[in-house]
Amino acid sequence: MTLLKAAVLGLVEGITEFLPVSSTGHLILVQSWLGLSGDRKWNAFIIFIQLPAILAVVWLYRKKIFDVVRGLRSDPSSRRLTISLILATLPAAIIGIPTEDWVERHLFRPFPVALALVLGGVAILLIERFFTRPRIDDVDSIPVKTAVGVGFMQVLAMLFPGLSRSGATIMGGMTLGLSRTAATEFSFFLAIPAMLGASIIKMGDVADVMTAEDIPVFAVGSIVSFLSALIVIRALIRYVSRNTFTPFAWYRIVFGIILLAFYWNRQDAFQEPAVDADAPAAEAPVSGAAPPAPIVVAAS
Repeated sequence: MTLLKAAVLGLVEGITEFLPVSSTGHLILVQSWLGLSGDRKWNAFIIFIQLPAILAVVWLYRKKIFDVVRGLRSDPSSRRLTISLILATLPAAIIGIPTEDWVERHLFRPFPVALALVLGGVAILLIERFFTRPRIDDVDSIPVKTAVGVGFMQVLAMLFPGLSRSGATIMGGMTLGLSRTAATEFSFFLAIPAMLGASIIKMGDVADVMTAEDIPVFAVGSIVSFLSALIVIRALIRYVSRNTFTPFAWYRIVFGIILLAFYWNRQDAFQEPAVDADAPAAEAPVSGAAPPAPIVVAAS
């Protein structure tokens, strides 16, 4: 059952991480359904399985990444893309990281996540309605100023769990003149430094609960996360070249309303649980239970 739970969470992470539907919202819900909310080892597990999802992007775009690195000295478009990614990541480092603890303590709850899902879905519908005349069709042609704008959109997802990192960056890119394909691919590239940095920082906070006995569980989750992310990334690029994001918007709205209805009368949907900050953390095995603690999933 423990390995099955790991596979389910890995599948949810791989499928939802790069779609504009909020992996945070889905992981919080699935954690609750599996009875894993508040367990520090499972929190560490969820942070860890984001790494193979990032690796899926690196693997699929390995030729593009290699060409950019090789062309840094001689190719202006490679330098522009690199500078754009660096500058687009800075807002998350300057604004997102200092506010991260506060956001986790106060907003990583079902109600605000569900509300963000609904509002994000409405935003997608409006953007698809009013921003459908792109000026930029290729990630190599994205101006630095536009990339920085997308970076600030990424910060919104860090400040409001459930908004979706990919959704905020893709939709933000479209409002700034990117085509659906260019916005989606830039969101993928931007995920590499943003998610990698967030995961490394968070792993430092929970590494103390990980042991060698957990390797099979983490391995199963990682493999499932990597393979499912590969499939989703490929499918999404094919999809956006011919279709809109409207179906994702309606999915978010319906899913968010269901969550709001399900958690409406539950106290923990609105308030953070009472946790003694001075109490030592329990080091239970992955399959065991631990005292309640705030969920620490990287916002996406």
